[in-house]
Amino acid sequence: MPDHLPRPLTIRDLAAAKQERRRLSMVTAYDWTSGRLVDAAGVDCVLVGDSVAMVVAGRPTTVSATLDQMVYHGEIVARAVERAVVIVDLPFPLQHLGVRTAIEAAARLLKETGCQVIKLEGTAGQREVIAGLVAAGIPVMGHVGLRPQAVHQLGGYRVQRDRDQLLADALAAAEAGACGVVLECIPAAIAAEITATVPIPTIGIGAGPDCDGQVLVLHDLVGLTLDKVPCFVRPYADLKGTLGEAVAAWRRDVETRQFPSAAETPA
Repeated sequence: MPDHLPRPLTIRDLAAAKQERRRLSMVTAYDWTSGRLVDAAGVDCVLVGDSVAMVVAGRPTTVSATLDQMVYHGEIVARAVERAVVIVDLPFPLQHLGVRTAIEAAARLLKETGCQVIKLEGTAGQREVIAGLVAAGIPVMGHVGLRPQAVHQLGGYRVQRDRDQLLADALAAAEAGACGVVLECIPAAIAAEITATVPIPTIGIGAGPDCDGQVLVLHDLVGLTLDKVPCFVRPYADLKGTLGEAVAAWRRDVETRQFPSAAETPA
């Protein structure tokens, strides 16, 4: 690899970060431009989430995301990223249809997107699926707590407080060979206990400051959220306002014939 190119990170780097107590950063992105920009900003991981169904397609939940959609968006993002670990979600309900089906779907994601890790939501009941994927050579990241694919069963987007179940779910993922686990919408004290207990990195979203890393959707992070902003989001910019003002200014210039100018018009 030429010296001027960054060394791509791997799951070994994620494991080392936990041992070194270095916090990990993960951003969820869905397109080439976003993938390139967040990678250039130095994040450790880029997640292509099944939340694409909500953020990009305007669906009410992630349940409608398809394998074809994840392949399409995953390939675009993975092609844009040079350094970060690219993780792609396994969409509902593929991890519930048996180990063989999960392996076939996850293998397609790896082969057709070029990502490094497959993330799947699950409880301790997914231990066999995670172990099967890992045995097939497919790196897996777990996801416990609020599981958006199970939003109807959970009764909505609610904080999950069953400490024993949450700890069992995270331990099951680690014992099955997962390289990390996302902790979503759980009390900070429980997230801290899980982080101290499991040997793999924990990535928090709405789970307090003591996780090994944090993840946010890029649209939330830069102020492009159109609906209610979750309490665990801190916008670092107001791109929604900036974008709206820019388009309105351009529209006014078009209406008053100030755009395009002579300099902006080919001779």
